[in-house]
Amino acid sequence: MQKYLKGAAVVFFVSILTGCGYNRMVTMDEMVKAAWSQVENQYQRRADLVPNLVETVKGYASHEEDTLTAVIEARAKATSVTVNPGDAASMEQFFAAQGELDSALSRLMVTVEAYPELKADALFTDLMHQLEGTENRIAVARMDYNDTVQTYNSLIRRFPQVFFARMFGFESYTYYKAAEGADQAPKVEF
Repeated sequence: MQKYLKGAAVVFFVSILTGCGYNRMVTMDEMVKAAWSQVENQYQRRADLVPNLVETVKGYASHEEDTLTAVIEARAKATSVTVNPGDAASMEQFFAAQGELDSALSRLMVTVEAYPELKADALFTDLMHQLEGTENRIAVARMDYNDTVQTYNSLIRRFPQVFFARMFGFESYTYYKAAEGADQAPKVEF
């Protein structure tokens, strides 16, 4: 009789876990982490391009040392931030560091405008194409991450999963948010 009760308890427990969406929540949690990993992967790709870009520019614009140093420092800061996608504060810190790198790269591109021979250099042109492609990949990875977060967050907030999500410690993830002021068109002055 006791053996029967233990077996029945196991079957009951397993049916509750499968019926509560636990496995789906685990799967979605992993999907969010994988999507975030792709965001980091693309940011790393960009960071890996920066030293080559700086070295190429340095050959033509050696007296632009302040700009080049700012890019190198922003890259170092951007690659040193550790992120937990479930922690809004670490996400903000990560995106602030990436924003500083964006800004430094923008200043570098303005500097490049003064050197037509640099813009004609094949290595520089190739690096710029790679950087442009990487920026597009970053945008797609961030969009995919937000889509996955939306699906996951919706799942753990729906009835009856909301109770089981709390019971098993599933927390909502933070969306990627554009930097403040990103909705404003940049002013271009010649």
